[in-house]
Amino acid sequence: MVRALIGLAVLVTAVGVTVAIWPDSDSSEPGAPDSHKAPAGATSTPEAPPPREPPDAVRVTVAASGDMLIHSPIYERALTLGGGSAYEFAPMLARLRPWLNRADLALCHLETNLASSRPPSGYPLFSTPPALAAAIAKSGWDACTVASNHAADHGQAGIDETLAALDRATLSHAGTYASERASRRPLLISDGGARIAILSYTTDLNGLQPPAAWSVNLVSGPEPVVRDARRAVARGADAVIVNMHWSAGIVPEYVHEPSSGQREFAARLVRSPAITAVVGQGPHVVQPIERIHGKYVVFSEGNLIASQGVASGLPAASQDGLIAFLDLIVRPRSARVKRVRYLPVWVRRPDYTVLPATGETALEARRRVVGVVGRGEGVKPLR
Repeated sequence: MVRALIGLAVLVTAVGVTVAIWPDSDSSEPGAPDSHKAPAGATSTPEAPPPREPPDAVRVTVAASGDMLIHSPIYERALTLGGGSAYEFAPMLARLRPWLNRADLALCHLETNLASSRPPSGYPLFSTPPALAAAIAKSGWDACTVASNHAADHGQAGIDETLAALDRATLSHAGTYASERASRRPLLISDGGARIAILSYTTDLNGLQPPAAWSVNLVSGPEPVVRDARRAVARGADAVIVNMHWSAGIVPEYVHEPSSGQREFAARLVRSPAITAVVGQGPHVVQPIERIHGKYVVFSEGNLIASQGVASGLPAASQDGLIAFLDLIVRPRSARVKRVRYLPVWVRRPDYTVLPATGETALEARRRVVGVVGRGEGVKPLR
């Protein structure tokens, strides 16, 4: 898995992977390590070897997961796991590590601020103990997209503290920024000669104003995203993955069917030659994975971890999510997603452990997720 240090015009090599955030000129980035190993202790069905690609092709698998929405019962559980004196989130995420290790690059979506200067809090203004960042890294993620409707819950201070916590955990990040200069530098991650740009956006801030125009990637339409993708390609990206946090103005929460607004937005994105694929979150339930204009759109990955579901008076499906595994083929001057495999996941209560919904484990959750996402051309659930 990728581990990155972030800095101005700094290029770091670790485990064969290079990660950089570049100044306002040019350059590189994508994923790394124990990739494509069968996960220890996980149940999987052997797959036929993929057809050979030309020798100049680079194969990269990118895993992208749903909302990390840390309600108060979750951080209270983490405090219990930490013996009452520290917050320990890693046990709740540990069952996912063998699966994340199958990817070259694993992306989490962090919806809440990591705040060290204020007490933890839940809805409506989330403040999560910064110890979550270390647990994310320990569990196998390499980078986090952080543009969401809660990104500005605590203003610029909340953004700065979140980014500082991610930096300490050596997690790369995209979507919010500590300076205007940083906002102009796309996140690029390199592996095996391929360079992948990760772009992150939200369509709403729950009515709050961003602290500065550059603090959060807040967009009302697709054109700024397309411009940023073109800029990333100009700076050396071979592939561009766009993460969209769809908020209530685009799609209602707890709705499995993508809205017309989502569909129009996504269709415009994938029409751009600069954009390779789109992944998304926001409705707190899973939505379909579709091919539009020959490119894959993961409309919503649902929740990765949250205190929702029937016990909270919400649909059972709000305890469900998926991790999408995008298998990219990158060649000189072109990149495409060959297929998308997905792992259904489920949040078990009351201990908030996130479980792969495989075999007989979380069978009802698996049925719900596969019932929405289904199987199709290049799309299949993992077992």
